[in-house]
Amino acid sequence: MLARRRHVYFAMMGTCIGLFVLAWGVVRLWSIPVAVGMCVVAMVIPPVAAMVANRRGPDDRWWDDPSGDPKSDEWWDELDGKKRRQ
Repeated sequence: MLARRRHVYFAMMGTCIGLFVLAWGVVRLWSIPVAVGMCVVAMVIPPVAAMVANRRGPDDRWWDDPSGDPKSDEWWDELDGKKRRQ
């Protein structure tokens, strides 16, 4: 899942950069309003890409879920203040 989200993120960011480059390198020669519209669309893509990349998948471990390793879980509980050191 992480690899898929990463690929989608980079595809969206590549599209964003491509829209900016095409808008001001090519499209502005024919139509400034269309170039500005392309930039507005490109402006919306990065926040959406960040949400897609940081979305929690159904199989992803959340930050406070136990990992299954008792020693590691005990260490993290101690750091988080959930358990006092004896």
